[in-house]
Amino acid sequence: MGNLKSLAKETAIYGISSIVGRFLNYLLVPVYTLALSAQSGGYGVVTNIYAWVALVLVMLIFGMETGFFRFANNGKDDPMRVYSTTLLSVASVSLTFLVLGLVFLKPIAGWLEYGEHPWYVGMMMIVVAMDAIQSIPFAYLRYKKRPIKFAALKLLFIGLNITLNLVYYVGLKGDDVGYAFFFNLVCTAVVMLCLVPELRGFAYVLDRALLRRMLSYSLPLLVLGLAGILNQVADKIIFRFVYPDQAEAIVQLGIYGAASKIAMVMAMLTQSFRFAYEPFVFGKSREKGNKEMYAQAMKFFIIFTLLAFLAVMFYLDILRYIIGRDYWPGLRVVPIVMAAEMFMGIYFNLSFWYKLIDETRWGAYFSLIGCAILVTMNILLIPRYSYMACAWAGFVGYGVPMLLSYFVGQRKYPIHYPLKSIGLYVLLAAVLYVAAEYVTIDNIVLRLAYRTMLLLIFIAYIIKKDLPLKQILKRR
Repeated sequence: MGNLKSLAKETAIYGISSIVGRFLNYLLVPVYTLALSAQSGGYGVVTNIYAWVALVLVMLIFGMETGFFRFANNGKDDPMRVYSTTLLSVASVSLTFLVLGLVFLKPIAGWLEYGEHPWYVGMMMIVVAMDAIQSIPFAYLRYKKRPIKFAALKLLFIGLNITLNLVYYVGLKGDDVGYAFFFNLVCTAVVMLCLVPELRGFAYVLDRALLRRMLSYSLPLLVLGLAGILNQVADKIIFRFVYPDQAEAIVQLGIYGAASKIAMVMAMLTQSFRFAYEPFVFGKSREKGNKEMYAQAMKFFIIFTLLAFLAVMFYLDILRYIIGRDYWPGLRVVPIVMAAEMFMGIYFNLSFWYKLIDETRWGAYFSLIGCAILVTMNILLIPRYSYMACAWAGFVGYGVPMLLSYFVGQRKYPIHYPLKSIGLYVLLAAVLYVAAEYVTIDNIVLRLAYRTMLLLIFIAYIIKKDLPLKQILKRR
């Protein structure tokens, strides 16, 4: 019982810190979009460079973070020797990347279309190298069951970053996008200093035999990680290379990136469900009737995300003020991106069938197929449809793996999901969404009141069908 309480406590700390952190970081969206006009392309630069950072970070870690947990807990290898080998290998790759990147900074910046501002790229090279190195001490904190320091450092970075950005962009009315990257560099350096205790006090040893075993385990995870991150950032990387007008490309990308952030409300909500669901699945894996519980969990996940979808869409008249007015034309992507995020959440839930039967290669297959679809659609359609192509590519790129995982899973590890009940919820949500979108009410107060009534209809249906008040009151 003590172990379960400890696990629950740590899960709550990691989960809350991650969700709160993402929410606080979300506050930078209005700061940037109000300070940097859409036509300046400033937020497009932020969107594009951070997409590259996410991709490069996965490459620099190359699955070794997961490898550290695997080998530090196998009972055979010395955990500190594993930690030392992991840290040295990731640090060596990251520092090599950084040195080569800075030596060839001008041609790299020119290729990325930042020839006039190579220091944008240079600063983020330093940041991503430090982030990669920091990932191993952060993993070590988790291994040593020190969630408080882990969460504190994550929140320190975000709090300091928000403060610096507010002072410059709001207090001083600055409009130089380069400071967004500079502040990130400062905050990353502060966190690195705080991690010094985790970087000393042990012998640095690179065990080559251990490293070979770790690489054989970790490199396949790199492929899966690259496919996963490309699904999230490929559109933002590809956009500038294929859009016909290079100057306009960064403007359109900024509009898309800002509008998509509103849809990320779905990602934050589904993440809270995922933190609870993952330990639930593995905890119930040996119990009788576990498949029925998985089926019900999937049903409630879909209900949860449909409710979030309707809430965001019905109150978009208010939520749009999160971003600057000149970014509002991009709001048409919000329902598409939210649906794509919903598909990704369902795919995550479905993915447990191959994890439970130790056939994780299926996850790589599905992710690579989704990635190929997404990249192909972006390359072919962005020149004609601009950022709407990005939104639909994400929709299809997540939708296809979701369907593949369901149908293959029904053969490998059949779970009888309540499809009829789920289908009724989806149908009701679709009808209510259409009723909200196609009934024109000019008065915003009346429009919000009407949409609130529609949302209450959905909530009432949930209570009637799956959360009967009588049963809840009896339990109390």
